[in-house]
Amino acid sequence: MSSKQLHDIPYSVLDLSPVVVGETPADSLKKTLDLAQHAEKWGYNRYWLAEHHSMPGIASSATSVVIGHVAGGTERIRVGSGGIMLPNHAPLVIAEHFGTLESLYPGRIDLGLGRAPGTDQVTAHALRRENMSNGEDFPEQVDELRAYLKADGEGNRVRAIPGEGLDIPIWLLGSSGFSARLSAQLGLPFSFASHFSPDNTLPALDVYRRNFKPSEVLDKPYAMVGVNVIAADTEEKAAFLATSMQQQFLNLVRGIPSKLKPPVESMEGIWSPFEKASIDQQLRTTMIGTPETVKAKLQAFLDETQADEMIINAQIFDHEDRLRSYEIVSEVFSK
Repeated sequence: MSSKQLHDIPYSVLDLSPVVVGETPADSLKKTLDLAQHAEKWGYNRYWLAEHHSMPGIASSATSVVIGHVAGGTERIRVGSGGIMLPNHAPLVIAEHFGTLESLYPGRIDLGLGRAPGTDQVTAHALRRENMSNGEDFPEQVDELRAYLKADGEGNRVRAIPGEGLDIPIWLLGSSGFSARLSAQLGLPFSFASHFSPDNTLPALDVYRRNFKPSEVLDKPYAMVGVNVIAADTEEKAAFLATSMQQQFLNLVRGIPSKLKPPVESMEGIWSPFEKASIDQQLRTTMIGTPETVKAKLQAFLDETQADEMIINAQIFDHEDRLRSYEIVSEVFSK
């Protein structure tokens, strides 16, 4: 059992810019900036946005553009990608995008990289055209991207301007052991998607820590874990709010991604027993409840994972309820 307490570690926001039923992506992006401004006030360490495509319920597909929007409307909080799906892009373009962001908002930009497409195969083809990478060349892509950001790029035939010589922290993201092993080999910080891949969390963290090689970036492993938290002032309210996320995962399981739906009094009759069991398993790393309940669950997860940082996702339909949930989380971590 660890003596590490919640108040000992930084806490951050993962925002998928949810598009809710009855609203547009424009509404979502306004709410994203509002949440980021509140998160900064509440002491969150970083604010990450994720690249997904062809998803009616997610407005952050042009991730680096949204990062610029958030960084421009805040002052101190780190802003970054959780993540950029590198096989969808030429590494040079990402070096230039993030070089530009770091030039505009120095010392505040994080570049988290994933190797999944962040979408279905048809959309992946539309994104990648003739470069149908399946993610197997991800290590080479990461090397190429890092080479563009090195300070000694003057001799290179291709240069990332802006980007070259800038100190932009690179993270690898994963939901399995692949990126855990690669980030360990490269001595990079690692962020694990335990909020939707709970079964792989402890094995991946073990792979990362056992294989970690110190680098000029890090002298010891640094692992962040993703957690879903739906917090409210009563257990009943929290359970009610969580049904939006449950409906979202149900639609994903059924292959019909949709906008984030309003909460319902009960999921009974909406999902089958098999679907319920499957989604409960996938959402095991989800903390739902009052401040006291959430605190106990987060501390238990910290004891289990020994995480260096937690990044919190909250798919909540009503913006005020979402703000309240993140405010509760900040109070839980800071006490």
